[in-house]
Amino acid sequence: MPRTFKTLVIQLSLLISCFSIMALPSGFNYDEENVPSYTLPDPLTTLEGKKVTTAAEWSARRQEILELFRSEVYGRQPKELSFTRAEILSEETALNGLAIRKQVRIFLTDKKERPAIDLLMYLPASNPDNCPTFVAMNFYGNHTIHSDPGILLSDRWVNNSSSLGIKNHKSTEAARGKRNHRWPVEMILKRGYSLCAFYYGDVDPDFNDGFENGVHEVLDEKHGDDRPADAWGSVASWAWGCSKVMDYLETDSAIDHKNVAVFGHSRLGKTSLWAGAEDERFALVISNDSGCGGAALSRRAFGETVKRINTSFPHWFCRNFRKYNDNENALPVDQHMLISLIAPRAVYIGSAKGDLWADPKGEFLSGKLAEPVYSLFGKDGLGVADHPEVDKAVGETIRYHMRSGGHDVKEYDWEQYLKAADAALTNE
Repeated sequence: MPRTFKTLVIQLSLLISCFSIMALPSGFNYDEENVPSYTLPDPLTTLEGKKVTTAAEWSARRQEILELFRSEVYGRQPKELSFTRAEILSEETALNGLAIRKQVRIFLTDKKERPAIDLLMYLPASNPDNCPTFVAMNFYGNHTIHSDPGILLSDRWVNNSSSLGIKNHKSTEAARGKRNHRWPVEMILKRGYSLCAFYYGDVDPDFNDGFENGVHEVLDEKHGDDRPADAWGSVASWAWGCSKVMDYLETDSAIDHKNVAVFGHSRLGKTSLWAGAEDERFALVISNDSGCGGAALSRRAFGETVKRINTSFPHWFCRNFRKYNDNENALPVDQHMLISLIAPRAVYIGSAKGDLWADPKGEFLSGKLAEPVYSLFGKDGLGVADHPEVDKAVGETIRYHMRSGGHDVKEYDWEQYLKAADAALTNE
């Protein structure tokens, strides 16, 4: 008897799920029954044991939590530098008249020409002034997000990638537009938003060399093993880069700098959350599949763990974070407190069902457990008690979805983020 179409769909879904599971690193927990018991610190209880009950009292508690994350997880930035200067590299009509493409070099220090961020700005041609925008980081250079031949080819160090034609850490034209599926530029523009994108390696190249390159080379007083245990890691430096972009946007009349969202995927989702925590100018903070060190609760030890991330990527966090390898319960914070730091501003946590490595349930729980802080400001949270079904977005000021599929950025994700922007970003 021939198989029905429904049967084929079910079998194909199971096959895809099996491949996803097979691709997961071995030796880690992917079973809810094996999540260890844990006790979470309370965002609304101060270090002295006092209960926070008002928005006014939250301000001091917020500073306590920020300091704990700076000291024990991400590291603290060096002394803040005022915005120095920017140079407009090009500005012209693009995308068949849909956009104004503007490319700006933002100098990060007053000491030398590099490091500098090359910011790609797409402004809707129909509304090129005072426009709400997304600040978004990419992994391989601005030229990879769209096939537009006018995007400058990055000349910075990049990770090698056979699929993008990158060898010897040097990008080529072969990579142009190869990541466009993650970047629905036209859809963003047609919804009335601009997109400001930059390559995260402009700030700090993503490899472990003892912090001898990027902004660390210029701004850090000590390098290698001589750095303080709470010195900023790469995630903190990338977040700092987002703030430097914001510094520039405040000077550009094309951007409504009161209505800016910061977006990141994976390690850059971790970055967007920390950027939003450190810099309250971001009105909407979006984390896509950020996992361990991002939205997922560390104490669950589900999928990627603190030890694994510190071992594989020792440059991402401060050295103090290594104290919590296989010791997550000793952390004075957890990631629900990171989400709390964004209150009362809007935050969106995006997960994927097939991305068990990033712990979708742990990401949901961080949003859920941040609700009491948002309540202090009269803001609604997720509005549900349990982890929602796949492809169902929930929430108000805190939003969440678990998309079907794996570790990636899909059109469905952007559709939800644009809806969140419609609610959170205004022209008032």
